[in-house]
Amino acid sequence: MKVMLRQNSAGTLLVYVAKKDLEEEVVHQTTGEQGRILTLANGWELAIDLLQDPLQLPQTVEARRLA
Repeated sequence: MKVMLRQNSAGTLLVYVAKKDLEEEVVHQTTGEQGRILTLANGWELAIDLLQDPLQLPQTVEARRLA
């Protein structure tokens, strides 16, 4: 699924999923074998391949939902 990554005014990373009309804060980030794994405030885990560090925001990327 396509997701948009951006920062809010407080500097927190946000993920917006257009098909679900969902915008949530990222509460935890890890790096795993699936790429970077973002844990959202609602409990979803999204795996994103090839996400460069430092992040260039805003950007739209392809993500896979793990949980």
